[in-house]
Amino acid sequence: MATTDVTQGRNRPARPTIDVIGWLRENLFSSWLNVIITLALLFVIFQLVSSLAGWLLTAQGWPAVVANLKLLMTWTYPAAQLWRPQLALFLVALLLGLSAGVWRGIALGLAMGLGIIFTTLAIPAFFLTPVAAQVSLPAWLMLLAAAALVAGGYFAGVAAGQRLRWPLIIAWLLLYPVVILIIHGFGGVLPVVKTNLWGGLMLTLLLSVSGIVLSFPLGIMLALGRRSDLPVVKWFCIAYIELIRGVPLVTVLYMGSLLLPLFLPGGENIDQFVRAMVAVTLFSAAYLAENVRGGLQAIPKGQAEAARALGLNTLQSTLLITLPQALRAVIPVLVGQFIGLFKDTSLVVIVGLADLLGAAQTVVGQPEWLGTPGGVWRETFLFIAVIYWVFSFTMSRTSRRVEQQLNVGKH
Repeated sequence: MATTDVTQGRNRPARPTIDVIGWLRENLFSSWLNVIITLALLFVIFQLVSSLAGWLLTAQGWPAVVANLKLLMTWTYPAAQLWRPQLALFLVALLLGLSAGVWRGIALGLAMGLGIIFTTLAIPAFFLTPVAAQVSLPAWLMLLAAAALVAGGYFAGVAAGQRLRWPLIIAWLLLYPVVILIIHGFGGVLPVVKTNLWGGLMLTLLLSVSGIVLSFPLGIMLALGRRSDLPVVKWFCIAYIELIRGVPLVTVLYMGSLLLPLFLPGGENIDQFVRAMVAVTLFSAAYLAENVRGGLQAIPKGQAEAARALGLNTLQSTLLITLPQALRAVIPVLVGQFIGLFKDTSLVVIVGLADLLGAAQTVVGQPEWLGTPGGVWRETFLFIAVIYWVFSFTMSRTSRRVEQQLNVGKH
């Protein structure tokens, strides 16, 4: 006899429990046609997986990837100063571990995922990283130290509890400028490392984070300005958004690289990294503004009327009532835009910056690997494709967790 359970006050029949054999029989082997299709697909999958595994184990291009790990990660950043990007990584790992211990939830999921990734990568790094490239910390030891900081930060956060809440918020707000300061330097103990020596994955992450962090407040202001009752503010925001969204990112990068110095008095020379960062930020802000405006339009007018009835002015109503609801409604769109921005930073190679893709192209063109049978391009680009996928998948899963906790799209 079927049992019932109570869900939202209604009796519903309980779903029958199906074991593994029953599930296979019902979904894959329910008829002769399904049996044939299942066996054929299993054969094709086996052939593909075995061929891929055989190529991964026997490909002759992997030594090129291993020998150029530093180039792919940090480009020509001085080897004696590699402890500075490593210190930035340790700060992120520690803060994430502390946040996981204090807030749990999404932060805990991110911390666990990051710790597993670090620990997993430490094993091949131990065997593959050239000893000659280990001027600072060996790669495997750095990864294990970062994983240990995540775990240690978690237990410290659990022990400290909510006392660390506001210090952690302040630390996260200061993390971006502190990381930039550590990597760039200011002289003395931290000698200045010019940005033309930055590159690889480090440059890709810095440009992506810069674009996300800086474009977020700018995009919100543009969205609010487009809905303003002041004609000058409204039409300026409309013109900016439509102009930027009407041209590709490559055009904006060229404008930032070639035309930006012409707008400054005296023709000052602007750092190439700063030019790319400004271009990426301005481009991303225009798209983010339209996403936020869509969220604002989805808010019922009764929300603003209720805020006015409570005596809230326009600024209070926007910051406390409408804007939080709008941002909550467009979380999937915003994360999708951030994932696209992370991948679009590869276009900076066109203006002379060697991001992860530019570093990979350099590895493929190195003379010492030109005689490798089949070349080294498959292995090199597969390696960076996996890196892009890991970061994009992490952001996607985090977005899904946020949506589930906030019940986005559910009534």
